[in-house]
Amino acid sequence: MPKVNLDVNSFKALASDTRLNIIRTLDGKKMSLNDIAQSTKLHKVTLHEHLSRLTEAGFIKKIEREGHKWVYYKLSWKGESLLHPENTRIVILFSVTFFTLFFGFSSLLGGWTVAPEKQIMFESAAREQNQINQIFPLISIVCFLLFTILLIVTLWRYKTNKTPKL
Repeated sequence: MPKVNLDVNSFKALASDTRLNIIRTLDGKKMSLNDIAQSTKLHKVTLHEHLSRLTEAGFIKKIEREGHKWVYYKLSWKGESLLHPENTRIVILFSVTFFTLFFGFSSLLGGWTVAPEKQIMFESAAREQNQINQIFPLISIVCFLLFTILLIVTLWRYKTNKTPKL
């Protein structure tokens, strides 16, 4: 299971039910101070204090754009990992999925790059090379099937991971 490293500041920030409610409110959204105040029914000064504590602990990112008046808040990777610890596994599974696709294409192209008529070798070595060349398309088919299965599993796990765990 992926781990979220928590220090003393993190535990202090998570010790309040109000801050946990703010983290749940920001799950998957980018909200302004007014939006968070409306959904949590907290006064803006109190909310600002809680948000600064969560920002110091690294659970929330403060988004300020030049030339714009409003400040937006959203969950950082640490905050997302707290609510959805499965996301790290999904990223790894997704990476492995595309590695199999790359390996499938490279094995498919690898079987066609060898030209036996240009090689001078003994008859037994030529037969072995021919057998190896016949295996490359099978390996690529297996990789493409594995890619399809892994992609379906990854997308399914991503879709089922939308519910908060906290």
